[in-house]
Amino acid sequence: MAEILPADKAMDRALALLGAGEVVAIPTETVYGLAGDAMNGEAVARIFEAKGRPRFNPLIAHVCDMAMAERIGVFDPLSRRLAEKFWPGPLTLVLPLREGAGIHPLTTAGLATIALRMPRGFGGELIARLGRPLAAPSANASGRISPTSAAAVAASLGGRIKLVVDGGAAPVGVESTIVKAEEGGLRLLRPGGIAAEEIEAAAGVKLLRGAAGVQAAVQAPGMLASHYAPQAAMRLHVGEVRPGEALLAFGPNRVPGWQQAVMMRNLSQSGDLREAAANLFAFLHELDSSGAATIAAEPVPMEGLGEAINDRLSRAAAPRDNGGGDA
Repeated sequence: MAEILPADKAMDRALALLGAGEVVAIPTETVYGLAGDAMNGEAVARIFEAKGRPRFNPLIAHVCDMAMAERIGVFDPLSRRLAEKFWPGPLTLVLPLREGAGIHPLTTAGLATIALRMPRGFGGELIARLGRPLAAPSANASGRISPTSAAAVAASLGGRIKLVVDGGAAPVGVESTIVKAEEGGLRLLRPGGIAAEEIEAAAGVKLLRGAAGVQAAVQAPGMLASHYAPQAAMRLHVGEVRPGEALLAFGPNRVPGWQQAVMMRNLSQSGDLREAAANLFAFLHELDSSGAATIAAEPVPMEGLGEAINDRLSRAAAPRDNGGGDA
């Protein structure tokens, strides 16, 4: 099983493993990531191997500062403005990959673009100490619920990796928002930890929704239809709870039949969307462990971070196949 070390005691061990081409589960402000050297093909392959991840799904490369980001991606003025506003933080920018950047093609899934993010806390310090960008999708088996605690990582990947760095509960609780500047505006590829409205205010333009073009399905992580999935089936926007179901509730008012749920977790009793986002994956884990065959989810409004929450729920409820994706 993986060694679990608190963040204040894990730096040297994490650096040694990463320097040897191994992978390490690390805390970030969004969810826990499974990190490997983005310039080392063997390390990136170990990420795919540990997760059972489809190789056509690209990874986010994490950087420690703008100097490192500039060496990897080509910034347009709008992307630079967003980086200055939201980095470090839960925003990923999809940019043209700079020639000679040294990023291994497995990281980009062979695309001419690179997804870049600058994390806060332990992850940023680790990258600065290593001096190399880290590819770091969510630290869970591919297609399953993203982990927001070290315990969740250990339960999913503990037998496949050597180290989990415990930084406590992830404060944001959903993956980063992914955007891409393109001719005609700014496109939202994945809603996440920064609300679309905040990005629009900073950018001064309305966000285009969804991917466009022939490579729409692979422009960024987290875009596969079936994703973030529990073992249980899911029903969304329910008007009642059926016998034997677990209930993912939201807000102060319950749908009929809630008393017969085998387990209930409320994303936010007060209806706070930021609290709901932080609780989402942890509560899905708990409800999935209840043994219920189905998780019923009450409606969550679409404004603000509700867009990201509904995106994750719809992917978790989508028809499953063997190639699920992840963050």
